[in-house]
Amino acid sequence: MTAPLYLVEPAALAGVGAGSLLLLDGDEGHHAATVRRARPGETLLVASGEGLLARGVVEDVAARSVRLRVEAVTEVEPPAPRLVLVQALAKGGRDELAIETATELGVDAVVPWQASRSVVVWSGERGERSRRKWGTTLRAAAKQARRAIVPQLRPTLTTAQLAASASAAAVVLVLHEDAGTALTSVPLPEPGFDVEVMVVVGPEGGIAGVELEELAAAGGVPVRLGPHVLRSSSAGPAALAVLSARLGRW
Repeated sequence: MTAPLYLVEPAALAGVGAGSLLLLDGDEGHHAATVRRARPGETLLVASGEGLLARGVVEDVAARSVRLRVEAVTEVEPPAPRLVLVQALAKGGRDELAIETATELGVDAVVPWQASRSVVVWSGERGERSRRKWGTTLRAAAKQARRAIVPQLRPTLTTAQLAASASAAAVVLVLHEDAGTALTSVPLPEPGFDVEVMVVVGPEGGIAGVELEELAAAGGVPVRLGPHVLRSSSAGPAALAVLSARLGRW
């Protein structure tokens, strides 16, 4: 069974190397000691969320902390090309489910999109709470997937802002049920190139025609996944799975 992973601030792993003692405390230490009931001799993984990964063996357990003897420290390099999911805000927690699954599948960054047909609107304190919840979801999913790098949560964009930012990506794939081009046939960057492949997923009501035109004018390529219409919670992860296979990440 894969060792459980705990996320700490990058500073907590500064200067840590093989043979070092590492104290896992705070919320993660409490979870390891009290919730998961770590025991001496057990192997744990501790990551910075930015790529630094330490593997250690539990030496002793306190009420809210665990002390590890570090066996190895590695630097996990981010994959290239990077996969970015632009997820439209959706009701019923479907957007959160989408980014959770996308994290488990290896997405590198997530962009909340305030699409014109999004029933959910992020504004004021409610918007800040929702954004924090997305951040918590990404972090928890990264731990579940044993990822040393937590996906980046980028600023929330309107359609106009999304179109303006599309030029920064090497490829922008806009999922749409009426698209004539299959996702499996779109040319992609060669593995190893430090560029971004962006996947755009609309809300429950789909991407409005005007938005589709705006994104296409900015270089977006409308693509379809297959013969069936997927929910906003499953379309992005399905596309990421296809891209991961095509880019040699899987």
